Amino acid sequence: MLESNPESPQTLAIDIGGSGIKMMVLNLAGEPITERVRVETPQPATPKLVIATLSELAHKQGEFDRVSVGFPGVVVRGVTKTAVNLHPDWEELNFAQTLSQQFGKPVRVANDADIQGLGAISGQGVELVLTLGTGIGTALFLNGQLVPNLEGGHHPFRKGETYEEQLSHATLDKIGSKKWNRRLEKALKTLKRVLNCDRIYLGGGNTKKVKFELPNFIEVVPNITGILGGIRLWEIDL
Repeated sequence: MLESNPESPQTLAIDIGGSGIKMMVLNLAGEPITERVRVETPQPATPKLVIATLSELAHKQGEFDRVSVGFPGVVVRGVTKTAVNLHPDWEELNFAQTLSQQFGKPVRVANDADIQGLGAISGQGVELVLTLGTGIGTALFLNGQLVPNLEGGHHPFRKGETYEEQLSHATLDKIGSKKWNRRLEKALKTLKRVLNCDRIYLGGGNTKKVKFELPNFIEVVPNITGILGGIRLWEIDL
């Protein structure tokens, strides 16, 4: 069993998605102490079922001192405001407090794309993170400072639909890879023009579906970035 070290806190980093839940323990430098585990998100994805899943997984991870959680929705001071791809019961839940009581550890919760961005960005200029998964997550940074809860996936994109409606995993399955790629390419060009980004980072499971050549200002980041950002979550003001 891992021993807790208050001078070098070990962080249980959790990434909750519409289709999967990932978890691992990291040291203060963001280096993995345990193997990354992934399980399917329970259905229906109610707070009760998700928290029970988190507790079961955490028990197998050994000791940790604090918890970072990436959540697929708007989070304000630990309270989950939206959860489009989970369940309505998440609305207005003080998730940080609930999980802290469950684990007996301090907990910080933030939007999952925001945390992925914390693990990916350089900290220079305007940087956008776009996560391609069950839904579409977005995070925006200016010189390393987070603009929280952008939720750009739910902003209007084209033909009266949002970025998420045009580019979600369900849409990919429905329209096929070729058409989805054309839409994604248009979305990236639009976001570049609207936000004048210096860098765009693509994350999420559907990055493996990208078939067109990306310009040099766009970088694909690995899924583990969404967990590694859990260390930096403790370094910013929420």
